[in-house]
Amino acid sequence: MVHRKELDPEKSPKAAFGALLRRLRDERGWTQDELAARMGWSGTHISAVETGRRSPTLAFAKAADRVFGTGDRLVRLSQAARQTALLEGFPEYVTHEARAAEIRLYEVGVIPGILQTPGYVTALTTRTIERGAITPEQGEERIALVTERQAALERTPPPLIFVALDESCLRRPVGGATTMDGQLARLIEFAALPNTVLQIVPFSMGDRRPLSLPLYILTMENRSLMSYAESALRGRLERESGSVVPLLTAYHQLQAEALSQAASVAMIEQLRKGTP
Repeated sequence: MVHRKELDPEKSPKAAFGALLRRLRDERGWTQDELAARMGWSGTHISAVETGRRSPTLAFAKAADRVFGTGDRLVRLSQAARQTALLEGFPEYVTHEARAAEIRLYEVGVIPGILQTPGYVTALTTRTIERGAITPEQGEERIALVTERQAALERTPPPLIFVALDESCLRRPVGGATTMDGQLARLIEFAALPNTVLQIVPFSMGDRRPLSLPLYILTMENRSLMSYAESALRGRLERESGSVVPLLTAYHQLQAEALSQAASVAMIEQLRKGTP
């Protein structure tokens, strides 16, 4: 009997994908070559994905979902397996963000991904690669994820999006002057959309601000809540609504103290003109 490498699904998203792929195949009594023929890949490729030696591409996951009739389950799981440069919990958060009815973001020091221009995200990623914090391949993952997240928000009906940006997001230079001008212009365009609210949390708010770290809160179609919060080294996805409610309360308190959208846009316009 051929020895099969057993994977621990809890070890990594890649292992979880491989284990699920194998289980679905075994349930149907197919060999790796038989599954490969149905999907249009080689048996060797199937083996490499099942044992975690190769990450599943989006095309591979789509083919697997089609063959097994699993909707987009494998596609969503493959996203986490490919995004190795991201903090724990964030790939799963992104899958929920793409279906949320309401999205609330608070960001510090950097424009959030759903609002980043191509020039901004490229400049930010390039510097991160130069520091050795991520590999070029992981940089490509990050840039691709920004594109995927922004595309997912262009759905009908669109989600309601509330964004609160610490003033540091505006004043931290990323790329050259042209890059920053384009990014600030993008924020003004975002504020003008019918399904969005943009507010700046000014430095003058000082210690009155109830939040100090980035926070993302989602309201799903069934009105359930979930949140994602992160520090420099780790992220946490919270699915228990009871734990999210205090965070939502703090977010509302932050909005009440932040600049109005009109005042926020005025601040951005002043920065584009080079005035303090």
